[in-house]
Amino acid sequence: MPVIKILPHPEYCPQGAEITAPSGTSICEALLDNKINIEHACDMSCACTTCHVIVRQGLNSLNEAEEEEEDLLDRAWGLEPQSRLSCQAILAKEDVTVEIPKYSINHAKENH
Repeated sequence: MPVIKILPHPEYCPQGAEITAPSGTSICEALLDNKINIEHACDMSCACTTCHVIVRQGLNSLNEAEEEEEDLLDRAWGLEPQSRLSCQAILAKEDVTVEIPKYSINHAKENH
């Protein structure tokens, strides 16, 4: 099973974490299953950007982003070339390292 290394995030994962998840699982599902409560305002239907992550290692092992995801990512806070919506990024067999951005569009609106 692939390992997901989550870099420290002050709210969701202050110490950072390493979790495992079966191939075929989205990064978002894996985080939620392991009590890392990343935002996912659209219930993982690829309709928002709140589950945006930056894949620091292992990007090429994930499924390719589809046009709908690419269009949404254009609106994500802190967009980088390695950005993915975690609800659309499906694990294969390789380990990945992800960073949860400090803010999401929801954070900015909700005064976090």
